[in-house]
Amino acid sequence: MRRRTNSRSNKLLINLQGERDIITLALQRQERNAMKVTYQYRFYPDTNQKQQLNRWLRICRYWYNRQLGDRFDWWQMNRTDIDACPLTSSIATPRPKPNYYNQKAALPSIKKDLVKVFHSGELLDFKQVDSTVVQDVSKRVDTAFERFIVGDSKGGKFGRPRFKNKASYRTMTFATASNDWIKCCRNDWIYIRLPKLGVVKVRMHRPIPDKFTLKQASVTKKADGWFIQLMLEDLEVPEFTPDEITPTWGNSIGLDAVLHEDVYLATSEGDKLPSLKPLRKNQSKLARISKKRNQRKRGSKARRKLAKREAKQHQRIARSRQDFQYKIAHKLVKTGAKFFFHEDLNLKGLTKRNKSEQNDDGAYLTNGQSAKSGLNKSWLDAAFGQFFKTLDYIASKAGAVVIAQKPAYTSMVLCYRNEIIFTDCSIRDYWDEQNSLMVDRDINAAINLKRLGLDIFPSIKRRSGNLSVVGTMDNSTVKEILYTLHRAAKMPTS
Repeated sequence: MRRRTNSRSNKLLINLQGERDIITLALQRQERNAMKVTYQYRFYPDTNQKQQLNRWLRICRYWYNRQLGDRFDWWQMNRTDIDACPLTSSIATPRPKPNYYNQKAALPSIKKDLVKVFHSGELLDFKQVDSTVVQDVSKRVDTAFERFIVGDSKGGKFGRPRFKNKASYRTMTFATASNDWIKCCRNDWIYIRLPKLGVVKVRMHRPIPDKFTLKQASVTKKADGWFIQLMLEDLEVPEFTPDEITPTWGNSIGLDAVLHEDVYLATSEGDKLPSLKPLRKNQSKLARISKKRNQRKRGSKARRKLAKREAKQHQRIARSRQDFQYKIAHKLVKTGAKFFFHEDLNLKGLTKRNKSEQNDDGAYLTNGQSAKSGLNKSWLDAAFGQFFKTLDYIASKAGAVVIAQKPAYTSMVLCYRNEIIFTDCSIRDYWDEQNSLMVDRDINAAINLKRLGLDIFPSIKRRSGNLSVVGTMDNSTVKEILYTLHRAAKMPTS
């Protein structure tokens, strides 16, 4: 009888587990089909609410740094180099590895009494902060540390997580938000009730779409005020799946990143898009504010006032750059192209400082860093990495694809004749007497990137110290390229 009962119970458990798996799969499919959007609004807390939010940020920052330090301590005490062996070993068993669950489980005991900060003697009351906010801090620590140890899903590893200061920790997340938090909407204002804070007044510059439900809310402190991000979800909107399209010469565009003069991008269609250079244009104003701030005494009211002014200037530069990149991305997507091929830039290497060199006497030799510093600033001001991410985001909503290509030799080979012409960066143009055509270096590189994406770019081989081009092209492709170059030569320079 016992055996039959055990077998029946086992079958019952198997059936329940199967039903749970089916329900889990259904929920996962439902989440995949759900449409999620995040809207950012500016909200205006009163004086008491501002003080309370600042105290919350201080507590969250302390909790973040404390958990991260605990993980670093465990990591340092319980690891050994692969080529080394410890001479002494601890008799005591190592403590469990800190993770999201055991660190979050320490919160109830911490809330029983005030927490004293060791270096400053400040007393922090964790009861003031909503429980979901401090739990989300533990989740942020776990994500940052796991990326450092394991890496992300694509195999890329991140750097060592940093301890947060007042300027680097600015966001708090309420993970259990719902539509009940929205009390009313009046004219261009939303009144949202946040836990343990009260009702806050939010400026509604864009309406919340119908049938969308509030799933999460995040509060961020920026240089010019407080902002709230509302994550909205609609389960009825199906997931957008673009049709499978094969890249051809007509539905693809090549993009070459340019830092010459006032050009930002060159396209394979013969266009040259102008650059904005927000940091270069505001550099003198920023330097003037920074110089005044450095002349003031540390901790003084005047220094804090100028620091806030400097932060707002940086914010204007970043916002103007982002607005410019969104406009360029929309302009490219509106051309109707389904494939965008851009060069895979090694921005970390391009902005790296030159290695210092010393002579026999120990004196440092000139390494050209003073000349390269201006180039590094131009690369960072252009922010091509951020632009290509923006383009990928805008293009994905239109059913287009952005693909990075290795740009080896794309700027050297003549795009319609497979000859190495642009051997030096100083060669910006090439006059072809046979076709009576002036070929621009940047547009030529953009066309070669397009050929590389379509797999019709020739192979380059080095023989006896010289480069040789191996490969042929169709006459139709040559005619298309020559037509584009003739049209580009007639365009007025921007």
